[in-house]
Amino acid sequence: MNIRRMHADDFPAFWPTFHHIIQAQDSYAYDPQLSEAQARALWCELPQETWLAEEDGVLLGSYFIKPNAAGPGGHVCNCGYMVAPAARGKGVAAALCAHSQQRGRELGYLAMQFNAVVASNSVAVALWKKLGFAEVGRVPGAYRHPSLGLVDCLIMHQWLQAPVAAAAAKPLTASAPLIARKNIEAVVSRKRKNS
Repeated sequence: MNIRRMHADDFPAFWPTFHHIIQAQDSYAYDPQLSEAQARALWCELPQETWLAEEDGVLLGSYFIKPNAAGPGGHVCNCGYMVAPAARGKGVAAALCAHSQQRGRELGYLAMQFNAVVASNSVAVALWKKLGFAEVGRVPGAYRHPSLGLVDCLIMHQWLQAPVAAAAAKPLTASAPLIARKNIEAVVSRKRKNS
């Protein structure tokens, strides 16, 4: 299996995989009516980088990597992965994820976060946990599954650079003041003066 950068002229070969996955509506919160041009922009133009896995000229899957947030949150990356239906169960997703983790380190990211792993996607959840991701949050009923109804989404996280994990785990000290809920409520509920 070869993993290389995806170029614009590679997308037509990936489009059937992308289209199949968004039509299923069981793992990605993308509009199932996206056109090929819209999908290409979403997958190849907006992210920082996009990569593909291939074997003997056959495209097996792809991933993108991008900042999870801007400014103070720019040290955490986010990735998305899609594997061709015929290539599932062959280690493609694991290889793409391992590659993306290494690429994230090379790009200087300190951590990787998945914002909306559909909880019913048990194969993906198990794989991400096997690859070192921790479930750090759950959003109730955040995904409308076509056959299961409202399904929770998981927030999953992994440090890419170990020393940061220890530093980030330090508790807040007295020098980091917290605003008490009572004080916030007093400000928010203060009566406004009539003009």
